Amino acid sequence: MQTTRLGRDGPQVSRLGFGSMQLGAKNPSNEREAIATLHAALDAGISLLDTADFYGMGRSEKLIGQALVGRREQAFLSVKCGAMFSPSGAFLGVDGRPKAVKNFATYSLQRLGVEVIDLYQACRVDPDVPYEDTIGAIANLIQEGKVRYLGVSEAGAAHLRTAHAIHPVAALEIEYSLACRFIETEILPTARELGIAVAAYRVLADGLLSGAVTSEPANQPPHYRMPRLQAANLEQNLKPVAVLKQLAVAKNCSLAQLAIAWLLSRGEDIIPIVGISRPERVADNLQALDITLSTEEQALLDKAFAPGVILGERYPEHVMQLAAR
Repeated sequence: MQTTRLGRDGPQVSRLGFGSMQLGAKNPSNEREAIATLHAALDAGISLLDTADFYGMGRSEKLIGQALVGRREQAFLSVKCGAMFSPSGAFLGVDGRPKAVKNFATYSLQRLGVEVIDLYQACRVDPDVPYEDTIGAIANLIQEGKVRYLGVSEAGAAHLRTAHAIHPVAALEIEYSLACRFIETEILPTARELGIAVAAYRVLADGLLSGAVTSEPANQPPHYRMPRLQAANLEQNLKPVAVLKQLAVAKNCSLAQLAIAWLLSRGEDIIPIVGISRPERVADNLQALDITLSTEEQALLDKAFAPGVILGERYPEHVMQLAAR
């Protein structure tokens, strides 16, 4: 397994991270498969395990805790907190109050069955709580020995600077892919200036970049309808995907592997978080590490997926409003 440093002064972690959101969403009957998938990832050298206390209402953390029995030293645990959801799964907002953050951490430690969380971050900036207070709470957890490194998630350049001034930030978790490149203008340069790694999530843009989405998803609840996958937006967005598909055929790899390889080509400080749902998919994802893109191939993809080409917001309107209220 290739490794990279998590930030300027952080530890070495695997070049790919394991995204556990889907594991937490599965039915209880699939627990054995979920744990087998985690074990396969660890066996392959994937050390960065990304989870959140709200993935499956804590179920993801419990599964990781079971998988890590006797194997804690093989994993680097990245945990997010703060998102609130209704029983139906609708996003209700975030809670970044210091007392809430410390409470969330206590329950995560219990579910994971560990004494310390390696990287801890609020999932979003709470618009109703000074960011200094939220970051200060995690800094306190680090002083208490319950957390090792400070992370931030979905934070802009100004908030990155605010957090880093309070305590060194090891990593920023944020959406980044061929289909979502908004961080390249200001956020990514700021992270690099400060020596902060970028853990990229939604690397396949909800299936758009894997070829899994070719028509508008049917019968989805409003809170799951991603604008970039709807109607005219999707029709436009499939055009650059056709370029990705042609190159994937030429390089004898899958669209998903190529999309991940593009992220890897953006720099050693970019760590793609890939969702892996079955043991046999671990090897498929690892093949992205062996794909090399020439200067011409990178230019081809950069042009096809130039910022602004992909239409539609990355989240439904009500989520965007709640996150920025």
